[in-house]
Amino acid sequence: MDVIAAISTATGNGGVGIIRMSGKDCFEILNKIFKPINPSEAKGYSIKYGHIIDENDEIIDEVLVSYFYAPKSYTTENMCEINSHGGIVVERKILELCLKNGAQMAEPGEFTKRAFLNGRIDLVQAESVIDLINSKSDKEAKASINQLEGRLSKNINNIKGRLLDLMADVEASIDYPEYDIEETTNNKILNSLDLIESDLKKISDSFKNGKVLREGIKTAIIGKPNAGKSSLLNTILNEERAIVSETQGTTRDTIEEFVTIEGITLKLIDTAGIRDTNDEIEQIGVKKSKKLIDEAELVIAIFDGTKALEKDDVEILQLIKNKNAIILLNKIDLQETLLDKDENIINCNKKIIKISAKNGDNIEELYKSISDMYQINDIEIDDGEILTNIRHKNQIDEAINSINQTRDTINNNMPVDIIEIYLKQVLSDLGKITGDDITEDIINEIFSKFCLGK
Repeated sequence: MDVIAAISTATGNGGVGIIRMSGKDCFEILNKIFKPINPSEAKGYSIKYGHIIDENDEIIDEVLVSYFYAPKSYTTENMCEINSHGGIVVERKILELCLKNGAQMAEPGEFTKRAFLNGRIDLVQAESVIDLINSKSDKEAKASINQLEGRLSKNINNIKGRLLDLMADVEASIDYPEYDIEETTNNKILNSLDLIESDLKKISDSFKNGKVLREGIKTAIIGKPNAGKSSLLNTILNEERAIVSETQGTTRDTIEEFVTIEGITLKLIDTAGIRDTNDEIEQIGVKKSKKLIDEAELVIAIFDGTKALEKDDVEILQLIKNKNAIILLNKIDLQETLLDKDENIINCNKKIIKISAKNGDNIEELYKSISDMYQINDIEIDDGEILTNIRHKNQIDEAINSINQTRDTINNNMPVDIIEIYLKQVLSDLGKITGDDITEDIINEIFSKFCLGK
């Protein structure tokens, strides 16, 4: 394979920048642009100090270079990492020198792709790398690390081994029909498939928690104009993200932000105030707010606790009646609210919290209520497999479907060679998870989601 090179650190100013190269001849390219202070030969897993120089022997930067010799490297190829000072100019200049001297620009995720193609990691572990990079909470990061360490792969490979044992029995039944072992074989397959399906369903069901960890909870903050929606968003984010004004209808479009609360990520959406209005633009915002209520997984409905409920408030209560929702009675810093005694609110059967969005009073109670509602603290990453990738979920469900088809062929007294075809399909479905049976197009699609230099 050609030598590839890329900047592995994020774009922008920073203390350190890293330029990576990987490939059989990467050290030959490095020797053309790097002058170590101590010119002795570098060993694997060592770091040498020196200067990057251009074609005119001018010093570009003072650097440290890490050496990794095949096969003991991230890609299993010869690799080096040039640790330069951070900054766009320096990093790009060093990268250009690598390319001028024979390296090719790496594609997104190509270093990890080579690690997969060269057999150091499987596809599940490769995908966990980008999941770890994109993690928005500690629990999501932990789940990604578990997959990087091979927990899901180990479970899938164990199940594949059990399927191969079944196929061996089927082959024996085909090769030695005179022994009349087909009925015994079929009974063994049915019993084994029940256990395998149970194991796969357990993994598939974990995606409910995994989806929460990965994508967060889509949370709509709703209420009438001036109820305190934008103040609540600003308090949760601890910054002035939304405009707060006494003028009604300030928020006419949605504002979206991610925030981690009690170990879970919320996708917070501050919506336009819901009310009857003749303003055409505001009407569009209200319509959009109502649509977001339908789409949201959690609704935080906030009411002005200093005022009695009006028609628009009652409409909001109706909109959240069948939703996961928490009711906030705002502005307790101004006066004690009696809205929690209002029959419309009581009949809604939702958690009610009195708060001051402006001062942050009782916000912690809101956080705890969200955590309790989704049982985030009960998600034990260490005790079992948490599925976070929708591709893995879909393939496991495909495998379960193939198991049911296999069971049907047995129950319908189909020939053993037909049973074998469906067992092979189960293996193929699971092989697409780990990368044993997957097309080049899918591989390219997966790694196209990676960042450059990883």
